[in-house]
Amino acid sequence: MLLAHDTEASLQAAVELVNSGEDPDTLLTTEQVDAWYARHRYTGRRDRDAGELGELRAVRPVLRALLTADRDTAAEMINRMLADARAVPRLMRHDGIDWHIHAVAADAPLVQRVLVETAMAMADLVRGDEMSRLAVCADDTCDGVVLDLTRNRSRRFCSTACANRVAVAAYRKRVRERPGASR
Repeated sequence: MLLAHDTEASLQAAVELVNSGEDPDTLLTTEQVDAWYARHRYTGRRDRDAGELGELRAVRPVLRALLTADRDTAAEMINRMLADARAVPRLMRHDGIDWHIHAVAADAPLVQRVLVETAMAMADLVRGDEMSRLAVCADDTCDGVVLDLTRNRSRRFCSTACANRVAVAAYRKRVRERPGASR
């Protein structure tokens, strides 16, 4: 299934936000929020204060639960999120971005927009039976969320660092297990 641009963008933003809570935490300042906001091309209201930072940090477990839920649970969560926000989807075109869906007003708090945009993107995954696009990192020492947008669904790690860590550990194990290897 080919996902719409705004679906991919919303999922990428949500995954990065969730994974920012992994050790080390990478969402500690309003400047880091600014960078995340710009990287994911969010538009609309920004308070740029400690309250907004706190709200984004606090919503990470909610988004993690949504992104790692089974299909039926995700559908229930999505419906609740959209109802709580009184979301009204509408097509928008702005800032050089072609038609895409916004479901809450641009002046809604950032955390509400993030929740609703993620819920809308997840609705596409649920409808298309594409929940396998999301997983937890295959590195046993990491709980990062993986968004697999590859054609053959081969992505297993949340980052290159995790993939490298697992590859190096496997290599070292093979070397240790070779006949005649010093122990």
